[in-house]
Order: sequence, then C-alpha cells, then structure tokens
Amino acid sequence: MRKFNITGICVAEKDYMVDIGEKLEKITELVDNGCYFTINRARQYGKTTTLLCLENALKLKGDYTIASISFQGLDDESFKSSEKFCPAFVELIHDALQFSSADEEYRRQWINDNITDFKKLSRHITKMCGNKKVVLMVDEVDKTSHNHVFLNFLSMLREKFLARKAGKDFTFHSVILAGVYDIKNIKLKIINEGLYTPSEAENKLYNSPWNIAADFDVDMSFNPAEISSMLKSYEEDHNTGMDIPEISEEIYYYTSGYPFLVSRICQHIDEKLNKNWTAAGVREAVKILLEEKNTLFDDVFKNLKNNKDLYRYVYELLIMGMFKPYSIYSSIVNIGDIYGFFKKADNGGGKVIISNKIFELLMTDYYIAEDLTNEKQVTEIFPNSIIKSGRFDMELCLRKFAAHYAEIFNENDVEFLERHRRLIFLSYLKPLINGKGFYHIESRFTDLRRMDIVIDFGRDQFIIELKLWKGKEYEQKAYRQLAGYMESKKADEGYLLTFDFRKESNKERKAEWIEVDGKKIFEVIV
Repeated sequence: MRKFNITGICVAEKDYMVDIGEKLEKITELVDNGCYFTINRARQYGKTTTLLCLENALKLKGDYTIASISFQGLDDESFKSSEKFCPAFVELIHDALQFSSADEEYRRQWINDNITDFKKLSRHITKMCGNKKVVLMVDEVDKTSHNHVFLNFLSMLREKFLARKAGKDFTFHSVILAGVYDIKNIKLKIINEGLYTPSEAENKLYNSPWNIAADFDVDMSFNPAEISSMLKSYEEDHNTGMDIPEISEEIYYYTSGYPFLVSRICQHIDEKLNKNWTAAGVREAVKILLEEKNTLFDDVFKNLKNNKDLYRYVYELLIMGMFKPYSIYSSIVNIGDIYGFFKKADNGGGKVIISNKIFELLMTDYYIAEDLTNEKQVTEIFPNSIIKSGRFDMELCLRKFAAHYAEIFNENDVEFLERHRRLIFLSYLKPLINGKGFYHIESRFTDLRRMDIVIDFGRDQFIIELKLWKGKEYEQKAYRQLAGYMESKKADEGYLLTFDFRKESNKERKAEWIEVDGKKIFEVIV
C-alpha cells in the first residue's frame, strides 16, 4: 500500500505523488536544447525527487545517456585538490552509468587512473562525450559550492560549453546542478556562511564560473490542481468520500504548495487523524505539524538565528507589519528567497510577504519564544476562566487583556509598545489557545497600522483586527474593512483591538459590541 512520504525521494510505486508532468516537460525542453542550469530551491522542496523523475522521463525518450550523481557521496578529502577530485568524479560517473543505457565497455572506459588534473579531465570528457548525448545531473552541490576545487570544476565545464558552442569541443550535452543556492549567485552563500566578507567575495568571485547557465523558471511548488492529482490517487485506494477540490485548496491555503508541508499535512490526516479529510482535518493537521520538530523547521530557526539582518527583517515584516518592497537587488530578499521564506505579494503593490501560512505561524512562535517582550511581564494567564466546556470566550479574553495591559504598561512605554504591540498580544494569546487551537496572520491585509488574525479553536473561528488609533474617521474605515473581511470569511462576529498611544487624558477606553453592515463587532481600545 502506498504512503505519503516526507523522507528522501518519492517513488510512484511506493508513495503518493503529485503529478509534475507539466514541470517535467519544461525541464526536458531545457535539456533538449542543451542547456546548463541549476535547480535551486529551499530545503525539502522536492529537488531530488524531481531529478529522479526527470531521469526516468529522459530515459523514455531514448536519446540520452544519463549520469546522475550526488556530491553527498564524496568525502571532504575529495575536494582538497584536483588530484583527489578528478579521479573521484570519474568514478562517480562510472558508478552512475550502471543504471543508464550505457554498455559495460563504455562504463569501463570512464575509469582512468591518469586523470589527476582538470586539463586531463577535460580531455577525457571530450573523448567520452564525442558520440553520445551525455546528461550530467549533480545533486547536493551545496556540500562544497564554496570550495575552490569545485569552482575550478565549474570553470572547466564553462570553457567546454563555450568551446562546444563554437564547434571546437565535445562535452556533456546538458549539465544540471541541484542545491539550495543558485551557483550563479554563489557569493550569497559564502558571504552568508561567513567564509568571506562581501568585499573579499566580490574580489574572489567577481565573474561567476556559472554565468553560462540558463534561467530555471519552473515553479516547483504544487498548485491546487497538482495537489488534487495526489489526492485522487489516494482516494482510489481508500474511498474516503473527501471533497478533493476543497481539501486541495485548504492545503494550498496553508502551505502555498511547499512540497514537504503538503505531504506532511496529508500524512498526518492519513496516519494520525483517522483519515479526517475535511477542512477541519486539515487545520488539525496543521496544528500537529506546528508542534513537532523536523529538519525543515530546524533550518528555519537556524537561518533566522545565524543571520541578524534577516532576523530583524522578518521581525519588521511579520510582527511590525512594515512595508518591504520586493527587489531582486536586495541581498536580504535574495537570501530569504533562497531559504523559501519570502514571496512577492500578488496584490500587495510589489511588497514582500512570508511565503506560506505555516512559516508565518512558525516564525511568529519563534519570536514569541525568543521573548522579545521580556522588558515587561505581559502574560498572566488564567485559561480555565476563558475556556469553558471546550469553547473559547474571545470577548472575555480581550477584556482580560485590556485590564492586564492597563495594569502593566504606562505612558513611558509608548516607544516600546508601538514597536512590539502585536507580539505583546500574541504572547498573551498563544498560551491560551496552545494545544487546542492556532492562529495565523492574514499577510495580504497586513500593513504598518493593521494586522488581521484568524484564530481556529475547536469548531469555532475568530477574526481579530489589531490597529492603531488614528482618529474617528479611520475608526469608521476600520469597521467597514473588518466587516468586509468577515463577509469574505462568512463570519457574523468579529473583534477589533485598538492600541491608542495618545496621552492618558485624550484616550477613549472602550469595550463594547457594535453593529456594522449587519455584522457584530466587539471593539476594545487599550
């Protein structure tokens, strides 16, 4: 019986897989055109599985000899010098060809003990590729992409590519490198890992050894239709009666098609939630996912912790709601893209947003755990008084928050509060809903003054807008905006939490229900 797989490669005979046929057609076209390119995506984004599917697709065409290798198979010693790397490389090729259409004699000819430098390796490749279309696939190039021996290897491939174009050499028909970093932008990696300063990297790597590479514009995330293809295969085996389009859209809503997250949610529904293939089941699977430790989340935390500029940028973007323009010339945006953190908002005026809802939740929880609000004690939680018979009393929660806020903070805290007000509220909220519910931030509506939060707790869903006091006219606008958003979510009740940083004598305290356009809104001003 097939399973949902999140470890290693996926195989159609054993695992439920998304139909990536359209993606493979685009990649195959690059190979057919003799392109050299890099498949660079974030961790656990399906790169290795895509390479395997591509290899199988190319084998069916019958035109190519495929040499699929991984630098994970080489130890550090192999990258210390060309004398060690070159024979190790041809041995990898020899071993990989065992699973290709190449005959034994051709495989044997790849082994040559005299290949101890790149000049000899270059001549050997010319000889071995003279009458064959050999496609070289190299996985895990990040293992050593800052290494000078590897850079010299890329330079050799580049020179042979250009010579072939001029009709003066034979070489690999196509070369595909797979890793997190785009080799064309290798400076980002070595700067980010502290191997060189930016000026040193500029001097050492001014000309990329991989500037011959074609652009790889294939979207490797899964769209709802592709997620549906996997669920259809599952449904053929299990007959759960799920609404496949609805579940696909719900999974996409939280994951934006990030392959690992898609598969993990499906796995939890199948194995831990008694095959509860409903929208509520998806939300429960998201809650389970956010409470677990896994290598992807460890990478997210590590990358935030190790890069102070990225840490601050994400905080300003996610927690403070600052507008950040999406620019390909921004090194922070580029790094965030590489890690799978960011994407360009479809309707947000060209701004940066967090790439998916699960990362929003994960990163917000990370900042809460980092205790950025530790200058004040902001949480004194009495969950038993707010959760009654399994139902969450959001009105009482906001009333208690307002009372606690008034007790803890004063006018001297204004600068601190303006910067951290959202985290203060989320830090107060999270222990109350922890284990039984979760929240997410609606990025498409987020700006410096507003934040929309949706909370799922049991069978209830709460919509809360956080905003700054900007006067009566803006307050009326906020009412209409929240009522419109509630309409889109089919909610009859909503909540408005307003932070008023005027002097005490001018503040208007409020905690009351109002009606706007047929919707009930509970507004609290603190």
